[in-house]
Amino acid sequence: MVLDDEALMTRALELARKSYDEGGCPIGAVLADSASGVVLGQGHNCLVQEGNPIVHGEMAAIRDAGRMKNRHRTTMYTTLQPCFMCAGMLVQFGIPRVVIGDAVNAAGPETIEFLRSNGVDVTVLDRTASAAAQGCIALAAKFRVERPELWFEDWGGGPNPALRLSA
Repeated sequence: MVLDDEALMTRALELARKSYDEGGCPIGAVLADSASGVVLGQGHNCLVQEGNPIVHGEMAAIRDAGRMKNRHRTTMYTTLQPCFMCAGMLVQFGIPRVVIGDAVNAAGPETIEFLRSNGVDVTVLDRTASAAAQGCIALAAKFRVERPELWFEDWGGGPNPALRLSA
């Protein structure tokens, strides 16, 4: 069986919209079995809903999937390019493939490069051909305009100026 990336990203987008409708950060994720396409876990960012800055969409999907001997035959679908915390978790758990709906609204290419350098097969959906990708990009862009303070908080508040070395 070939995974239906569009359908699984559409499900992740539905979860992102749910979070947005609840006043939260619109980032959703789905963990699927790579052979069958069966959804093993799903979730959305819970910064607002749980007051928890650690439960990003990818973390929520892993939590929903629960304990597994390993995740070596899974694919993570995420509406937004993972942050370093989530990218590290994906590598830590040996998730071999990640599909991203929106790499436009992320800070830069570093986490995609990190994932690829650690052997993860990263697919960024083509925004000209994928309705799901278009939806992911539009929702994140809308949220960034409406709630820039929450967007910034979710990404860790930016670099800590106290940690910068003086020139």
